[in-house]
Amino acid sequence: MREPSDRGPPRRDPPKQLAFDLPLDPRYGREDFLVSPSNERAYALVERWPDWPDTVLRLEGPPGSGKSHLASIWATDARGWTVDAREVRGERVPHLISAGALVIEDADRGPIDEAALFHLLNLARERKASVVVTGSGPPDRWGLRTPDLLSRLRLAPAVALDPPDDALLKAVLVKLFVDRQLVVDTTVVDTLALRIERSLARAAEAVAALDKEALSRGRRITRAMANDLVARLSPDEEG
Repeated sequence: MREPSDRGPPRRDPPKQLAFDLPLDPRYGREDFLVSPSNERAYALVERWPDWPDTVLRLEGPPGSGKSHLASIWATDARGWTVDAREVRGERVPHLISAGALVIEDADRGPIDEAALFHLLNLARERKASVVVTGSGPPDRWGLRTPDLLSRLRLAPAVALDPPDDALLKAVLVKLFVDRQLVVDTTVVDTLALRIERSLARAAEAVAALDKEALSRGRRITRAMANDLVARLSPDEEG
């Protein structure tokens, strides 16, 4: 217990505010996609549609590289649908391909109905429908057991999105703060860009966490707050 002081009552920290966990939905519009050397080849190829060398295009890249965002831009332009690869089943194939454009997300995360996917790709070629298939790497790493399907996917044109470079990661962080109407010092952006995992998904997670932390404390976001957050996100990498 502290000794009494004649300087008045001790200063108290401001009471914490309730921080409601209301995450913003991902914004997958064209205007929200930031082009940089790490993704410009993929963006250019998507922009060339329907002038593609094949009916199927593979988008490859690590989680958080922007595959889903780019696929969403294409689906909007092509007026197509988006489904998870596990939703591709035999009885649904004709319906899925009926729109003329389809995004199949996370085909590498199995298990998937390989016979249905093979049938869908063949039907797409027959009906001249376009299909975008996303995955973290080439189909040889997906654990596929159907040789014909593996061969068909290998033959499809592919383009990779690399992890975001420094300029892209900083630009995305700034945009995420602006989307939340948050004003932060450039040192906060620099700290996050330097220390978080090089992933657009991790950038979004970090900004959301800082927003919640600042609201609960009733304070603005500072560099020290960003450093504390990084320590919590990646405790094994500290030091």
